[in-house]
Amino acid sequence: MTKPQTPEQPRFGSVFPIDSEAFDRSLHASAARYTAGLSPIALSQAWWDWTAHLAASPGRRADLLTSAATKGAAVFSGPAAGGYADKAASDIRFGDVAWRTWPFSFWAAAHKAQEEWWAEAVTGLRGQSASHEKVNAFAVRQMLDMASPSNFMATNPEVQRQTLREGGQNLVRGGRHFQADLEHLRSGEPTPDLSAFVVGETVAATPGDVVFRNHLIELIRYAPTTDAVHPEPILLIPAWIMKYYILDLSPHNSLVRFLVAQGHTVYCISWRNPDANDRDQGMDDYLSDGLMAALDAIGLDRPDTRVHAAGYCLGGTLLSIAAAAMGRDGDTRLASVSFLAAQADFTEAGELSLFINDSQLALLEDMMWKAGVLKAEQMAGTFQLLKSNDLIWSRMLRDYMMGVRSEPNDLMAWNADTTRMPYRMHSEYLRRLYLNNDLAEERLNVDGKPVALSDIRVPVFAVGTERDHVAPWKSAYKIQALTDAEVTFALASGGHNGGIVSEPGHPRRHYLIHTTPEHTGHVGPDEWIELAEQRDGSWWTAWAEWLGAQSLIKVMAPKTNLETLCAAPGTYVFQD
Repeated sequence: MTKPQTPEQPRFGSVFPIDSEAFDRSLHASAARYTAGLSPIALSQAWWDWTAHLAASPGRRADLLTSAATKGAAVFSGPAAGGYADKAASDIRFGDVAWRTWPFSFWAAAHKAQEEWWAEAVTGLRGQSASHEKVNAFAVRQMLDMASPSNFMATNPEVQRQTLREGGQNLVRGGRHFQADLEHLRSGEPTPDLSAFVVGETVAATPGDVVFRNHLIELIRYAPTTDAVHPEPILLIPAWIMKYYILDLSPHNSLVRFLVAQGHTVYCISWRNPDANDRDQGMDDYLSDGLMAALDAIGLDRPDTRVHAAGYCLGGTLLSIAAAAMGRDGDTRLASVSFLAAQADFTEAGELSLFINDSQLALLEDMMWKAGVLKAEQMAGTFQLLKSNDLIWSRMLRDYMMGVRSEPNDLMAWNADTTRMPYRMHSEYLRRLYLNNDLAEERLNVDGKPVALSDIRVPVFAVGTERDHVAPWKSAYKIQALTDAEVTFALASGGHNGGIVSEPGHPRRHYLIHTTPEHTGHVGPDEWIELAEQRDGSWWTAWAEWLGAQSLIKVMAPKTNLETLCAAPGTYVFQD
């Protein structure tokens, strides 16, 4: 992958006795500490776009005044007027029956009316750019979510009822929770207590061996637990944004353990946690020294054997690049590819793309330039904003006002086990894929030549999830239009993480599935929905059946050649 010009290379000389570019970047990085990594310039540009066009549109302002008066009259005449009672009842924040009584019904209805009015105000304004419209709608929603009557004791009947019932003990517990969270924040320790989830013992505990290691990855091999095995192994490529063991959580919901029980030999990449010395590691390094190095090692361990490759999230994006390059070059080592909540075309990448523009990336690059890496806590705020009701406000209500802590689970423990990302790699990923969409538009080079996703000619299995705020399912589905191969797509219930960690037996799980044959042409997502079969249960079973259909007849466990370096889960997973 060709490296772009690095931001460190000055394009102009300076008349100042100091490095002016370095001075500016250091200033920007310091300022970003107080803006949660968000660019105030980008936000102000979006807001100015709206206010300027609204100021130049007196007719639109008159319409908004009329709408405000109409909605206000409806709310004051009774919550049922205008349908605001029903709208409030369908909102989980106002689901309790106590919200149907006055004055709480009035506050809930008024809040829904405000949300509706602001949605009208910031959208559909002639002249405002589409990207700024989305940013403004997002910003307004954040402010309204923060101001919801459910977030304040004086306007939340559930909190008042609980306080009366417990004589205020819920607030006492909530205060203790708040104090504990502050202490954990200062110490850097996760909250709540996740000590029951120990890597290598209770999570990431499937027996296996590290059989290859370089400066970027450890390759873990897991042997099948059946007598007869599929001859083609599976290579799992997790995202490097977090530790690999989301694919090997607790024994009951480990995808690795499930696959070996189906007769598969599984190899899994465990990415090294980079530090400032790795600042110049780029996407090409992650491709060559990561995924391709793993394939080379599997070739030594199991010669003359094709591989089923499966990539999750960023790992799936990397796999799409590799599979396209391999198809272009006639490399036939892949038997199939599977993309789990992964994107290759970023034109509809969801609300995360609101944070990807030139101004925002310049600030983010300056943060990484100073430290050499992007730290997990610098990313956490953005992901929390994407689901602020679930990850911020509902948690504050539950923990601090109701005095109730959620029971810790393995997914929470994995989420708290954070990693960093190198400066060059993350900058290239965001600019070339998210911002410029170079992969889907065939401008991305591997080994000096452009790659095209249409060169992927092996069968494809792709999974999207219904409530994915990182890789929206319609974005993940775009792989069907980008490749001419047979594509089986499954739309699973759940979100970006929970929808993938969806083991058989998990209650209330379901999915849609449909296969589009090769050379069929594009089938749009809405048409796909009409064609798809709905099934109850876990998509894992459908994927296992599909993998079996892409494999040769089962054989006795073949010999492997690589010696064990250490037992799973290896050493890289323990790096802080």
